Amino acid sequence: MFEAPHIQKKANVSKLGAVLLGKHVACDAYDEKRPIRVVTHAHADHMVGLGKSLKNCEFSVMTPATKDLIDALKGPKWLARGPVKTLDYGEPLTYEDETLTLHYADHILGTAQVLVEDKEQTRMLYTSDFRYYKTPMVETDILVMEATYGDPVRVRPFSMMVEGMLISMVEQGLKQGPVYVFGYHGKLQKMMRMLYDAKIEVPFVVPDKIFNVSKVCERHGMKLGKKLLDFDCDEAQCVLNQNEPSVVFYHSYSRKKVEGNSLQIHASGWEFRKPCRRIGTNKYVVALSDHSDFNELLEYVERCKPKLVITDKHRSEAARIFAREIEKRLKIPAKAAPL
Repeated sequence: MFEAPHIQKKANVSKLGAVLLGKHVACDAYDEKRPIRVVTHAHADHMVGLGKSLKNCEFSVMTPATKDLIDALKGPKWLARGPVKTLDYGEPLTYEDETLTLHYADHILGTAQVLVEDKEQTRMLYTSDFRYYKTPMVETDILVMEATYGDPVRVRPFSMMVEGMLISMVEQGLKQGPVYVFGYHGKLQKMMRMLYDAKIEVPFVVPDKIFNVSKVCERHGMKLGKKLLDFDCDEAQCVLNQNEPSVVFYHSYSRKKVEGNSLQIHASGWEFRKPCRRIGTNKYVVALSDHSDFNELLEYVERCKPKLVITDKHRSEAARIFAREIEKRLKIPAKAAPL
């Protein structure tokens, strides 16, 4: 099925997870042969080997928001170990005979799609992680894309219901006191914005690291609530000790035990049967994802009309399935990588 052999070697995914575009660029993992490292966003599985990149690459590229988020998560001295170039969306960077451009992706603050164009005008695009409806399609010859939900069973026909359900649950829970919400960086801040937009004006109480990340999001234009409180401050402790209505946000990895019978909401991208599922007394999982489901991934490929698709198997075992489905349904050559 491969109809464009001359472009097959222009993009790949390495065994260490580096998305290789053209001759010079490695995205989201370190590659010793590539002088340019791109960080598409500030999630750990896309920052693999960044310490080595800072030490050995000519420079590391990211959006200003991603740099600010990494500073908040790692400390401002961490990125100072090596040269970093920040690029705004749409701002070109030319290196020898290739041009690199970052394009918006709807995932977490600062996420970018990466486009490289070479002297033969071959366009190579890496989507990184993205939600389909607010992510612009970028025309390309070779498309390297995420496949987190690349299995046809990974669909959410109810996705438009989830936000309203989350807001309603929080409103009801606040009648009894604090509500506890668990999620990942980026998703937590999007939930804050949902609640703020829904006119929920109670204090939002967060641990130190989430507070720092949230302040970065606010500096970049996100509205996260009228009263964002660091968990350790006196006002936050007073609110919690008196069981006042508030929303307390924790990272999904937190071992924090919630006292009493307060409502707990855990945001998960791995719920496909129902928008909400009860997992215990006053404890629920809500199907809130910052990735495209199978149908949305397929629609993005169809709109791009690439000559070749490479699905990222390093970050998702569904990549093989997704590559087969692309070939079967869209008749576009596709393969999963690394092999």
